[in-house]
Amino acid sequence: MVILVGIDDSVTSLRAGAYAVGLARRQGARLVAVYVEQPSALYGATGSAGAAVIAEQERAFTETAADMKRRFEAGAVERGVRITFVTAAGDPYHELRRVADEVRADAVVVGASTKAGHRFVGSLAVRLVKAGRWPVTVVP
Repeated sequence: MVILVGIDDSVTSLRAGAYAVGLARRQGARLVAVYVEQPSALYGATGSAGAAVIAEQERAFTETAADMKRRFEAGAVERGVRITFVTAAGDPYHELRRVADEVRADAVVVGASTKAGHRFVGSLAVRLVKAGRWPVTVVP
């Protein structure tokens, strides 16, 4: 069994991560944690200033991903859970779907969105539920 959890640095995703670790431990499942960085609009910048901005964003992404991996893996290993940490850049919905298909996830766990606009256009969790490919647990 494989459980996929989408994580970032938000409170709800960290709760989702903790929930997924517990679920994986109880089910004897492998846990796949996915950290997705959304590229900013500045990726379209050109010239030496644009290259410097892009290099800085990539460095920040790498550092953030490494820190999240270290923290998340430490908590999972401490509880006896086998974990794979995946980083990706792009749209979180498409990247989570892609990774879930690649690892043949049996379940997906995500944190609830805290953004007010998602009540109107739909959150990541709602989009994953509507995809209907896996059971999705949304952790508040």
